[in-house]
Amino acid sequence: MDTADSASTGTEGSRGRKGKRAVRRTQTASMADVARLAGVSSQTVSRVSNGYAGVNEETREQVLAAMKELGYRPNSAARALKRGEFRTIGVITFNLSTTGNMRTLEAIATSAAQEGYAVTLLPVAVPTQDEVRGAFSRLGELAVDAVIAIMEVHLLDAATISLPPHVQVVVADSDAGDRYAVVDTDQAGGAGAAVRHLLDLGHSTVWHLAGPEESFAAQRRTDAWRAALTEAGRVPPPLVRGDWSAESGYRAGLRLADERDCTAVFAANDQMALGLLRALHERGRKIPDDVSVIGFDDIPEAGSFLPPLTTVHQDFAEVGRLCVEGVLRRMRHGGPEHGTTLVPTKLVVRGSTAPPAGDA
Repeated sequence: MDTADSASTGTEGSRGRKGKRAVRRTQTASMADVARLAGVSSQTVSRVSNGYAGVNEETREQVLAAMKELGYRPNSAARALKRGEFRTIGVITFNLSTTGNMRTLEAIATSAAQEGYAVTLLPVAVPTQDEVRGAFSRLGELAVDAVIAIMEVHLLDAATISLPPHVQVVVADSDAGDRYAVVDTDQAGGAGAAVRHLLDLGHSTVWHLAGPEESFAAQRRTDAWRAALTEAGRVPPPLVRGDWSAESGYRAGLRLADERDCTAVFAANDQMALGLLRALHERGRKIPDDVSVIGFDDIPEAGSFLPPLTTVHQDFAEVGRLCVEGVLRRMRHGGPEHGTTLVPTKLVVRGSTAPPAGDA
Protein backbone atom coordinates (compact mmCIF):
# COMPACT_ATOMS: atom_id res chain seq x y z
CA MET A 1 0.00 0.00 0.00
CA ASP A 2 1.26 3.51 -0.81
CA THR A 3 2.39 5.09 2.46
CA ALA A 4 1.71 8.60 1.25
CA ASP A 5 -1.88 7.75 0.33
CA SER A 6 -2.50 6.11 3.71
CA ALA A 7 -0.82 8.95 5.56
CA SER A 8 -2.81 11.59 3.73
CA THR A 9 -6.10 9.79 4.45
CA GLY A 10 -7.10 10.44 0.84
CA THR A 11 -7.02 14.20 1.17
CA GLU A 12 -4.79 16.63 -0.64
CA GLY A 13 -2.41 18.46 1.73
CA SER A 14 -2.54 22.18 2.21
CA ARG A 15 0.74 22.61 0.40
CA GLY A 16 3.28 20.68 -1.66
CA ARG A 17 6.99 20.84 -2.34
CA LYS A 18 8.73 20.31 -5.67
CA GLY A 19 5.51 19.10 -7.27
CA LYS A 20 4.89 16.46 -4.60
CA ARG A 21 1.58 16.18 -2.81
CA ALA A 22 1.80 17.12 0.88
CA VAL A 23 1.14 14.43 3.47
CA ARG A 24 -1.13 15.38 6.33
CA ARG A 25 -0.09 14.90 9.98
CA THR A 26 -0.63 11.37 11.26
CA GLN A 27 0.61 9.39 14.23
CA THR A 28 2.33 6.90 11.91
CA ALA A 29 4.33 9.27 9.74
CA SER A 30 7.49 7.62 8.48
CA MET A 31 10.81 8.85 7.17
CA ALA A 32 9.50 8.13 3.66
CA ASP A 33 6.52 10.41 4.35
CA VAL A 34 8.85 13.22 5.39
CA ALA A 35 11.03 12.69 2.33
CA ARG A 36 8.02 12.78 0.03
CA LEU A 37 6.61 15.94 1.61
CA ALA A 38 9.98 17.71 1.59
CA GLY A 39 10.82 16.51 -1.90
CA VAL A 40 14.12 14.95 -0.83
CA SER A 41 15.54 11.47 -0.41
CA SER A 42 15.11 9.38 2.75
CA GLN A 43 18.89 9.50 3.15
CA THR A 44 18.72 13.30 3.40
CA VAL A 45 15.98 13.06 6.03
CA SER A 46 18.17 10.62 7.97
CA ARG A 47 21.14 12.98 7.84
CA VAL A 48 19.03 15.89 9.09
CA SER A 49 17.44 13.89 11.94
CA ASN A 50 20.86 12.65 13.06
CA GLY A 51 22.41 16.11 12.91
CA TYR A 52 24.99 15.24 10.26
CA ALA A 53 26.74 17.91 8.23
CA GLY A 54 26.63 18.09 4.44
CA VAL A 55 23.01 19.24 4.09
CA ASN A 56 22.55 22.80 2.89
CA GLU A 57 20.57 25.09 5.16
CA GLU A 58 17.61 25.53 2.80
CA THR A 59 17.14 21.78 2.48
CA ARG A 60 17.59 21.28 6.21
CA GLU A 61 14.86 23.84 6.97
CA GLN A 62 12.63 22.18 4.37
CA VAL A 63 13.05 18.78 6.03
CA LEU A 64 12.53 20.18 9.54
CA ALA A 65 9.34 21.92 8.41
CA ALA A 66 8.05 18.66 6.97
CA MET A 67 8.86 16.83 10.20
CA LYS A 68 6.94 19.45 12.16
CA GLU A 69 3.93 19.35 9.86
CA LEU A 70 3.70 15.56 10.02
CA GLY A 71 4.50 15.30 13.72
CA TYR A 72 7.38 12.99 12.81
CA ARG A 73 9.76 11.91 15.57
CA PRO A 74 12.98 10.08 14.71
CA ASN A 75 13.23 6.54 16.08
CA SER A 76 15.73 7.08 18.88
CA ALA A 77 16.05 3.36 19.56
CA ALA A 78 17.00 2.64 15.96
CA ARG A 79 19.49 5.51 15.94
CA ALA A 80 20.97 4.25 19.20
CA LEU A 81 21.47 0.76 17.80
CA LYS A 82 23.21 2.24 14.78
CA ARG A 83 25.48 4.43 16.95
CA GLY A 84 25.97 1.80 19.63
CA GLU A 85 24.72 4.07 22.43
CA PHE A 86 21.51 5.71 23.64
CA ARG A 87 23.14 8.84 25.10
CA THR A 88 21.15 8.33 28.29
CA ILE A 89 22.38 7.72 31.83
CA GLY A 90 20.13 5.98 34.32
CA VAL A 91 20.09 7.16 37.92
CA ILE A 92 18.85 4.96 40.76
CA THR A 93 18.23 6.58 44.13
CA PHE A 94 16.49 5.43 47.29
CA ASN A 95 15.62 8.77 48.83
CA LEU A 96 14.57 11.95 47.06
CA SER A 97 13.86 13.91 50.23
CA THR A 98 17.39 14.55 51.50
CA THR A 99 19.38 17.62 50.52
CA GLY A 100 22.43 15.59 49.57
CA ASN A 101 20.60 13.26 47.21
CA MET A 102 18.60 16.00 45.53
CA ARG A 103 21.60 18.26 44.97
CA THR A 104 23.71 15.33 43.74
CA LEU A 105 20.93 14.38 41.32
CA GLU A 106 20.71 17.96 40.08
CA ALA A 107 24.47 18.05 39.53
CA ILE A 108 24.40 14.73 37.66
CA ALA A 109 21.64 15.98 35.36
CA THR A 110 23.51 19.23 34.69
CA SER A 111 26.82 17.49 33.98
CA ALA A 112 25.15 14.88 31.77
CA ALA A 113 23.41 17.58 29.72
CA GLN A 114 26.73 19.34 29.19
CA GLU A 115 28.06 16.08 27.72
CA GLY A 116 25.01 15.69 25.49
CA TYR A 117 23.35 12.98 27.60
CA ALA A 118 19.87 12.77 29.05
CA VAL A 119 19.11 11.34 32.50
CA THR A 120 16.46 8.74 33.28
CA LEU A 121 15.55 8.71 36.99
CA LEU A 122 14.32 5.60 38.74
CA PRO A 123 13.46 6.11 42.43
CA VAL A 124 13.41 2.91 44.48
CA ALA A 125 11.21 2.95 47.56
CA VAL A 126 12.72 0.00 49.43
CA PRO A 127 16.47 -0.81 49.24
CA THR A 128 16.30 -4.58 48.88
CA GLN A 129 18.03 -7.01 46.51
CA ASP A 130 14.81 -7.58 44.55
CA GLU A 131 14.18 -3.84 44.20
CA VAL A 132 17.75 -3.25 43.01
CA ARG A 133 17.50 -6.04 40.43
CA GLY A 134 14.13 -4.73 39.32
CA ALA A 135 15.48 -1.20 38.98
CA PHE A 136 18.32 -2.33 36.74
CA SER A 137 15.91 -4.43 34.70
CA ARG A 138 13.59 -1.46 34.18
CA LEU A 139 16.50 0.80 33.26
CA GLY A 140 17.52 -1.79 30.69
CA GLU A 141 14.08 -1.61 29.15
CA LEU A 142 14.36 2.18 29.09
CA ALA A 143 17.57 1.90 27.08
CA VAL A 144 20.37 3.54 29.07
CA ASP A 145 24.10 3.40 28.44
CA ALA A 146 25.23 3.34 32.08
CA VAL A 147 23.97 3.76 35.63
CA ILE A 148 24.77 6.05 38.54
CA ALA A 149 23.43 4.76 41.85
CA ILE A 150 22.95 7.25 44.69
CA MET A 151 22.95 4.91 47.67
CA GLU A 152 22.93 7.04 50.78
CA VAL A 153 21.85 4.08 52.92
CA HIS A 154 23.95 1.13 54.01
CA LEU A 155 23.19 -1.13 51.10
CA LEU A 156 26.08 -2.17 48.90
CA ASP A 157 28.02 -3.45 51.89
CA ALA A 158 25.23 -5.91 52.73
CA ALA A 159 25.87 -9.54 51.80
CA THR A 160 22.47 -9.88 50.13
CA ILE A 161 22.93 -6.91 47.80
CA SER A 162 24.92 -6.92 44.57
CA LEU A 163 24.64 -4.97 41.36
CA PRO A 164 24.24 -6.90 38.12
CA PRO A 165 27.54 -7.79 36.40
CA HIS A 166 28.63 -6.26 33.08
CA VAL A 167 26.79 -3.00 33.80
CA GLN A 168 28.77 0.25 33.75
CA VAL A 169 28.08 1.63 37.23
CA VAL A 170 29.36 4.47 39.39
CA VAL A 171 28.03 4.79 42.93
CA ALA A 172 27.61 8.08 44.82
CA ASP A 173 27.66 8.33 48.62
CA SER A 174 28.53 4.77 49.59
CA ASP A 175 31.24 2.78 51.35
CA ALA A 176 31.40 0.12 48.62
CA GLY A 177 34.67 1.30 47.07
CA ASP A 178 36.19 -2.15 47.47
CA ARG A 179 33.75 -3.47 44.85
CA TYR A 180 32.54 -0.49 42.82
CA ALA A 181 33.72 2.87 41.53
CA VAL A 182 32.50 5.30 44.20
CA VAL A 183 32.41 9.11 44.30
CA ASP A 184 31.75 10.71 47.68
CA THR A 185 32.28 13.81 49.76
CA ASP A 186 35.06 13.59 52.33
CA GLN A 187 32.57 13.01 55.14
CA ALA A 188 35.20 12.21 57.77
CA GLY A 189 37.39 15.17 56.89
CA GLY A 190 34.49 17.61 57.09
CA ALA A 191 33.18 16.29 60.40
CA GLY A 192 36.65 16.25 61.92
CA ALA A 193 37.20 19.88 60.89
CA ALA A 194 33.90 20.88 62.52
CA VAL A 195 34.81 19.25 65.84
CA ARG A 196 38.33 20.66 65.87
CA HIS A 197 36.99 24.16 65.17
CA LEU A 198 34.81 23.99 68.26
CA LEU A 199 37.58 22.57 70.42
CA ASP A 200 39.99 25.24 69.20
CA LEU A 201 37.47 27.88 70.29
CA GLY A 202 37.84 26.55 73.81
CA HIS A 203 34.86 24.24 74.26
CA SER A 204 35.62 21.33 76.59
CA THR A 205 33.69 18.86 74.43
CA VAL A 206 31.27 18.73 71.50
CA TRP A 207 27.84 17.10 71.48
CA HIS A 208 26.67 15.46 68.26
CA LEU A 209 23.23 15.46 66.65
CA ALA A 210 23.61 12.49 64.30
CA GLY A 211 21.68 11.48 61.20
CA PRO A 212 19.70 8.25 60.86
CA GLU A 213 21.47 5.05 61.81
CA GLU A 214 21.04 3.42 58.39
CA SER A 215 22.78 6.29 56.58
CA PHE A 216 26.35 5.77 55.43
CA ALA A 217 27.06 9.50 55.50
CA ALA A 218 25.66 9.85 59.01
CA GLN A 219 27.81 6.97 60.23
CA ARG A 220 30.96 8.46 58.69
CA ARG A 221 30.28 11.81 60.37
CA THR A 222 29.55 10.19 63.71
CA ASP A 223 32.73 8.10 63.57
CA ALA A 224 34.79 11.19 62.72
CA TRP A 225 33.19 13.19 65.57
CA ARG A 226 34.04 10.46 68.06
CA ALA A 227 37.57 10.03 66.70
CA ALA A 228 38.32 13.77 66.83
CA LEU A 229 37.22 14.01 70.47
CA THR A 230 39.15 10.89 71.45
CA GLU A 231 42.28 12.18 69.72
CA ALA A 232 41.95 15.41 71.69
CA GLY A 233 41.63 13.48 74.94
CA ARG A 234 37.95 14.34 75.43
CA VAL A 235 35.19 11.94 76.41
CA PRO A 236 32.40 11.97 73.78
CA PRO A 237 29.02 12.93 75.28
CA PRO A 238 25.98 10.69 74.68
CA LEU A 239 24.94 10.60 71.03
CA VAL A 240 21.68 12.32 70.07
CA ARG A 241 19.95 10.87 66.99
CA GLY A 242 17.83 12.67 64.38
CA ASP A 243 16.45 11.79 60.94
CA TRP A 244 17.84 14.68 58.81
CA SER A 245 14.68 16.76 59.27
CA ALA A 246 14.41 20.16 60.98
CA GLU A 247 11.67 18.70 63.18
CA SER A 248 13.99 16.02 64.52
CA GLY A 249 16.60 18.74 65.16
CA TYR A 250 14.00 20.71 67.11
CA ARG A 251 13.15 17.70 69.28
CA ALA A 252 16.82 17.06 69.91
CA GLY A 253 17.34 20.74 70.73
CA LEU A 254 14.70 20.63 73.45
CA ARG A 255 16.63 17.79 75.05
CA LEU A 256 20.03 19.42 74.67
CA ALA A 257 18.76 22.71 76.09
CA ASP A 258 18.46 20.95 79.43
CA GLU A 259 22.11 19.82 79.33
CA ARG A 260 23.68 22.80 81.09
CA ASP A 261 27.21 21.62 80.24
CA CYS A 262 26.35 21.53 76.52
CA THR A 263 28.17 24.52 75.03
CA ALA A 264 28.83 23.19 71.52
CA VAL A 265 26.87 20.98 69.10
CA PHE A 266 27.87 19.51 65.77
CA ALA A 267 24.71 18.71 63.77
CA ALA A 268 25.09 16.19 60.94
CA ASN A 269 23.17 18.40 58.50
CA ASP A 270 21.91 21.96 58.20
CA GLN A 271 18.20 21.14 58.44
CA MET A 272 18.65 19.52 61.83
CA ALA A 273 20.81 22.47 62.87
CA LEU A 274 17.94 24.80 61.95
CA GLY A 275 15.52 22.95 64.22
CA LEU A 276 18.16 22.86 66.93
CA LEU A 277 18.62 26.64 66.78
CA ARG A 278 14.88 27.18 67.17
CA ALA A 279 14.63 24.88 70.21
CA LEU A 280 17.62 26.46 71.94
CA HIS A 281 16.20 29.91 71.29
CA GLU A 282 12.83 28.93 72.74
CA ARG A 283 14.54 27.60 75.85
CA GLY A 284 16.48 30.82 76.36
CA ARG A 285 19.90 29.48 75.28
CA LYS A 286 21.63 32.18 73.21
CA ILE A 287 23.55 31.30 70.04
CA PRO A 288 26.55 31.47 70.08
CA ASP A 289 26.95 33.04 73.58
CA ASP A 290 25.60 29.99 75.41
CA VAL A 291 25.81 27.29 72.73
CA SER A 292 27.82 27.15 69.50
CA VAL A 293 26.26 25.21 66.62
CA ILE A 294 27.82 23.78 63.44
CA GLY A 295 25.92 22.11 60.60
CA PHE A 296 26.92 20.10 57.53
CA ASP A 297 26.05 20.64 53.82
CA ASP A 298 26.13 24.45 53.51
CA ILE A 299 22.68 24.68 51.96
CA PRO A 300 21.97 27.97 50.14
CA GLU A 301 19.90 29.21 53.10
CA ALA A 302 22.59 28.54 55.73
CA GLY A 303 23.88 32.10 55.60
CA SER A 304 20.35 33.39 56.30
CA PHE A 305 19.81 31.44 59.51
CA LEU A 306 19.65 33.47 62.72
CA PRO A 307 22.48 33.63 63.46
CA PRO A 308 24.13 32.68 60.13
CA LEU A 309 25.18 29.05 60.38
CA THR A 310 28.76 27.84 60.55
CA THR A 311 28.76 24.66 58.49
CA VAL A 312 30.75 22.21 56.39
CA HIS A 313 30.46 22.91 52.67
CA GLN A 314 29.90 19.94 50.36
CA ASP A 315 30.68 20.38 46.66
CA PHE A 316 27.69 18.54 45.21
CA ALA A 317 28.38 19.92 41.75
CA GLU A 318 31.80 18.26 41.73
CA VAL A 319 30.37 14.97 43.01
CA GLY A 320 27.84 14.96 40.16
CA ARG A 321 30.47 15.91 37.59
CA LEU A 322 32.81 13.14 38.69
CA CYS A 323 29.99 10.57 38.64
CA VAL A 324 29.15 11.46 35.04
CA GLU A 325 32.81 11.64 34.07
CA GLY A 326 33.34 8.21 35.64
CA VAL A 327 30.57 6.39 33.79
CA LEU A 328 31.47 8.01 30.48
CA ARG A 329 35.13 7.09 30.91
CA ARG A 330 34.19 3.49 31.66
CA MET A 331 31.86 3.38 28.64
CA ARG A 332 34.41 4.80 26.22
CA HIS A 333 37.79 3.68 27.45
CA GLY A 334 37.31 1.34 30.35
CA GLY A 335 38.40 2.44 33.78
CA PRO A 336 38.79 1.41 37.41
CA GLU A 337 36.06 -1.03 38.43
CA HIS A 338 36.41 -0.12 42.09
CA GLY A 339 37.92 2.49 44.38
CA THR A 340 36.67 5.67 46.03
CA THR A 341 37.21 9.24 44.85
CA LEU A 342 36.74 11.77 47.67
CA VAL A 343 35.70 15.36 47.00
CA PRO A 344 37.18 17.73 49.63
CA THR A 345 34.96 19.64 52.05
CA LYS A 346 35.47 23.14 53.47
CA LEU A 347 34.50 24.61 56.83
CA VAL A 348 32.56 27.87 56.38
CA VAL A 349 32.71 29.93 59.58
CA ARG A 350 29.77 32.23 60.24
CA GLY A 351 28.03 33.64 63.29
CA SER A 352 26.77 30.52 65.07
CA THR A 353 30.10 29.60 66.69
CA ALA A 354 32.19 31.45 69.28
CA PRO A 355 34.32 30.76 72.35
CA PRO A 356 32.33 29.56 75.38
CA ALA A 357 31.07 32.20 77.79
CA GLY A 358 33.88 33.53 79.94
CA ASP A 359 36.58 32.61 77.40
CA ALA A 360 35.85 35.32 74.82
